[in-house]
Amino acid sequence: QKLNYIIYCSDQFRLTPLMMTEQENPAVTNFRNYIKIKTVHPHPDYASCTEYLQKQAKDLEAEFQVVECIPGKPAVIMTLLGEQPDLQSLLLNSHTDVVPVFPDYWKYDPFSAHKDENGDIYGRGTQDMKCVGIQYLEALKRLKKDGHKFLRTIHLTFVPDEELGGRDGMRHLVKMEVFKNMNIGLALDEGYASSTEKMEVFYGQRTPWRVTIECQGQPGHGSQFIPNTVGKKLRHIINSFLGYRDQQEQKLKDNPQLDLGDVTTVNLTYLKGGVLVNVVPAELSVAFDIRICPSEIETFEDRIRGWCKEAGEGVTYTIRDKGSSCNSWALSVIR
Repeated sequence: QKLNYIIYCSDQFRLTPLMMTEQENPAVTNFRNYIKIKTVHPHPDYASCTEYLQKQAKDLEAEFQVVECIPGKPAVIMTLLGEQPDLQSLLLNSHTDVVPVFPDYWKYDPFSAHKDENGDIYGRGTQDMKCVGIQYLEALKRLKKDGHKFLRTIHLTFVPDEELGGRDGMRHLVKMEVFKNMNIGLALDEGYASSTEKMEVFYGQRTPWRVTIECQGQPGHGSQFIPNTVGKKLRHIINSFLGYRDQQEQKLKDNPQLDLGDVTTVNLTYLKGGVLVNVVPAELSVAFDIRICPSEIETFEDRIRGWCKEAGEGVTYTIRDKGSSCNSWALSVIR
């Protein structure tokens, strides 16, 4: 029942034109103020964000502490003690950082939290994932106001650098004594934002892989036909990845029963290399952001390995933060 309350609270951010004429819901105001904080990479304003969250903790009457994952990158922890604090606790996690933005392509300033006549709110981080952090806070405020007591202790964590893979955030936090002392039994993190009034529950998700392909070959002057060049190898790699991308995109278009979670997305995110325009380089690299559907996880690395072999000698790959197809928590529940 309490979890249902948390999910229910999320619809408070979807306003109707009629509601727009009335005083703004405080939950929406808090959400918009959160959006206005520029926690955008490469230089997130974590200091202002921490100050804002401290005020939210005070409104919630929650314990508040700040842990420096690394200097300048704080994780905020709020705690509501349960009636039986020795029981394993519930963790509600969200991240404070947002990805870079190109303002020229936005209808409104991405950090203005502009609300139009339909009640739609524009801003970087509205879905990923400041809405979730505010939903946690507002749901708990409502539960407390209604007189609910919590059997277990509830922790809320607001962590930095998730958009960079958590290298300077959660990766450090989970190794700290303060995290171990939280005695977490179940953690909730971000989910897929709903584009309708319906709130859906998901039982699986795609696995993110960040794949970098490095191509090495014969360098030389641009006036010659250099054999074994990195350019030809890189072309084969790019064609292979993007060809597979086209197949997956067409698969989604051809079957109305599928949604985005049923296919694997592939996007080329950066190219690196070169010295001078008239010099054939000895090395080029390319990176792809890949979100692998559950049915592909076990075989996808073989696919990458095959593409590298086809491209020629000196082509290698690395996969950062490779996940697992095994959900140990779900398996333990089934057992």
